[in-house]
Order: sequence, then C-alpha cells, then structure tokens
Amino acid sequence: MFSPDRNSMRRVFIDAWRKFRDAEPLQPLEQVVVDVVRQHPEYHRVLENGEDALDLEFLPEGGQTNPFLHMAMHISLQEQIGTDRPPGILAVYRQITAGVGDAHEAEHRMMECLGLSLWEAQRAGGLPDERAYLECLRRLAGKR
Repeated sequence: MFSPDRNSMRRVFIDAWRKFRDAEPLQPLEQVVVDVVRQHPEYHRVLENGEDALDLEFLPEGGQTNPFLHMAMHISLQEQIGTDRPPGILAVYRQITAGVGDAHEAEHRMMECLGLSLWEAQRAGGLPDERAYLECLRRLAGKR
C-alpha cells in the first residue's frame, strides 16, 4: 500500500473512499482504508476533493495535521497490533486501551511513539529501533 511516491499513497485513500461512497465493491485493503476514514469525518472533505487533494500541503508549523499520514499511521498500528510485530506490541496496546477506554484513542496516543520512532530512523538513515519503540509505548501504557 505504501509507496515512496506521496501521490500514489494518497490515491489509495482517495480511490477507496470514492468507491465506498459510490457503493462499489472494495478490495480487502480498501476496506481497511475505508474503516479508518470513516472514523475521521474531519478528513472526508479532503478525500472528496479527489485529484486536487494530491497537491495539498499540510504544514505542522501552521498547526495542520496531514490527514493521509494520520490515517496511514492508524493502518500501520493496526497491522502491527494484528501481527504482534514488534513482539509485545499487542499486550502494550491492550494496556493502553484499557487505560484510556477506547481503541481509537489508544491508537492516537501510540502515534506519538510511532512518529518518534520513524523520525529517529529517518534521521539516522536506518531502520526503526523496535526496542526503543516498545519502551516508548510501555512508558505510555504506564501513564494511564
């Protein structure tokens, strides 16, 4: 699903949402995308802009959240939790969810650790440090 080409990744979201709205059959991955999009009505308008959404810039300096990145992080977390990779993330996710009382909110909180892990890996030019990532999540789980 995730391509180094920003527009290709964005098209996955735009096309899946269009197919859903048009009541067209969805592929399994598209259904995953739609499930996440449905949880974020604040992003529906962006996706409904179709091709125009490809060129939108979302600048953190301006307090903007990139909806495509945000939803992709949900999907990444769900895949990690579903496969328990890195090992132990499922147990930590359950602790965080129990603490906040909502799976979607738990994922939002976990995004801080995922984003930090990805940023550090990019800065170092390597792969994410799974141990440091899990430790960040464990600290989060302990906060409640």
